[in-house]
Amino acid sequence: MSLSRRGFIRYIPAGLAGIAAGSQIKTHEAGAALPSSMKSRVSFAAGKDRRELIAEALKPFENEIRAGIKGKQVVIKPNCVWDGNPLCATDPDAIRAVLDFLKPIYDRQVIIGESTASPKGTMYTFEEYGYTPTAKEYNVKLVDLNLQPGVTEWILGENRIPIAIKIIDTFLAPDSYIISLARMKAHNCVLATLTLKNVIMASPLNLPAGHPDFVSNQYEKAKMHQGNIHGINYNIYLLTHKIRPQLAIIDGFVGMEGNGPTEGTPVEHGVALAGLDAVAVDRIGIELMGVRYADVGYLQWCSDAGLGQGNREKIEILGPDIERHIIPYRMHDNIEWQLKWKNDPKTVNG
Repeated sequence: MSLSRRGFIRYIPAGLAGIAAGSQIKTHEAGAALPSSMKSRVSFAAGKDRRELIAEALKPFENEIRAGIKGKQVVIKPNCVWDGNPLCATDPDAIRAVLDFLKPIYDRQVIIGESTASPKGTMYTFEEYGYTPTAKEYNVKLVDLNLQPGVTEWILGENRIPIAIKIIDTFLAPDSYIISLARMKAHNCVLATLTLKNVIMASPLNLPAGHPDFVSNQYEKAKMHQGNIHGINYNIYLLTHKIRPQLAIIDGFVGMEGNGPTEGTPVEHGVALAGLDAVAVDRIGIELMGVRYADVGYLQWCSDAGLGQGNREKIEILGPDIERHIIPYRMHDNIEWQLKWKNDPKTVNG
């Protein structure tokens, strides 16, 4: 990092959003910052079969996906945030739907990669949530991303002081084509966890106990929460400048409301979304959940910085009228605390 610590602190209030938009920041195939006038397309499907819904949502982007995956390593990033509750994880049938879509257009081995926060480890969650049989059905390799090399990046710590964080290099590799496949869920920090957060919060390295480089209490993912509720929104926004999925898919066939991301209750929703702009996909996702865009900090900041389109008037919906499919999700019990990100950022404890 070329800035001094003092310079970095001055840099933050100056507005990363304006700097990002002005400098046309690029990521690995995530593209340049979007002009504010650019429209994004989001495909929407509703029905009674999960695999059919996801396949239908993907169809409008087949040509773009075919071109995007050429010469790349496709990595499907599910959401296995924790162990012990299949409702908190991406359903294996959602993965099968994506693999069915990829089969005729991609001849290399697909990776299903995750970096769970569960102390039982990623491979345990793969087995628990039924991914092992899926890997045997298709040309798929299951990978614990917590065992991949890490790259040092910088995020915001307590008192707005920059701290180093180890990021899994798969998320930064120029030959990675990341597919974020997330279940629609309420969350305990940022209201909803969808495709963008599924990738960003997976990117910090979390070495399992027993690894030769493991250090007790050295938990990289926890660093994202420094600065409390404002800090996690800001750090998701900050890392989005470098890490974005190339394809964003929301499985809302059965969502989770209440005390997500691990202890909520099911919502029979029957919807699916897909698109190449994760910000736009998540923007429509929260609308389907009855969540106000004005309440999700990192999503607004990413849009303002040109990292995706959050302006509802500039998002084209491909599919039926979403107004008929909105189900207001019950939010986490701590919702009042979550909304304190809107306070002065200098009040780091929200």
